[in-house]
Amino acid sequence: MNKTLRFLIPVLAVLLLCYCHGNTSKQAMDNNDTISQTALVSIDDTTVNGLIVYYPQYSRIDLVCGQMPNQQDTSVVLCAEAAFTHELLDEFAHSNIDGDHVSGGKRYTGAKCQDNSGAFAWFGDSTWEFVNGEYGELLDSVAAAGGMGFGQAIIIHDGESIRPLWRDGVNQYRTLCEKDGRLCIVDSRDEVSYERFVALLEQFEPRHALYMDMGAGWNHSWWRDDDGKVHEIHPVAEKSRYCTNWITFYK
Repeated sequence: MNKTLRFLIPVLAVLLLCYCHGNTSKQAMDNNDTISQTALVSIDDTTVNGLIVYYPQYSRIDLVCGQMPNQQDTSVVLCAEAAFTHELLDEFAHSNIDGDHVSGGKRYTGAKCQDNSGAFAWFGDSTWEFVNGEYGELLDSVAAAGGMGFGQAIIIHDGESIRPLWRDGVNQYRTLCEKDGRLCIVDSRDEVSYERFVALLEQFEPRHALYMDMGAGWNHSWWRDDDGKVHEIHPVAEKSRYCTNWITFYK
């Protein structure tokens, strides 16, 4: 073998190894990006220390009333209690959900609730709206569109915090948020004061944040991973049987 070939062979081998490694890394990166984009529920617990953010991938949303979605229903991606329940009743009635609401495209009259300062509605065509203030016209519109909607306490609207701080005591709090054009469920990692939770939300900087019912029983919720496995965020409790409504994201 001549001297030139003896020199070139190792050089070519090194270049080939570098090329293969570069291509493998790019492919792995592309695969990771795909996984991140297609995960049924992406979870972010790093954006703000103290918050856990659940981003569901969905094709539709509904307000399921009366009975919590069954975990065997593989079309459900994530569900959680939404509006307040007025009284602890053994039988379900739409009138026991705090505030008028729309479920499956039909509007129902709920109980009067002074804490409902805003609402969320999904119009069935991938658009949604958060409202600060009276929301009767919003519910009329979303019912006509075949969507869903419910009233709750608005915390942040158009990037502005809504005061006063109306809750006492410590709890693991939860909100429905719009962040960077995406809907997400935001939980406090630990039990905190409501004032602290609002401060954490302000650091998170969502465009909108609407309170969601919590407390032992009402905090029972779950999400589904890409393998179909269900993960409960909070366990069933004695008062879970009194829950009345759930915002539900579907594949």
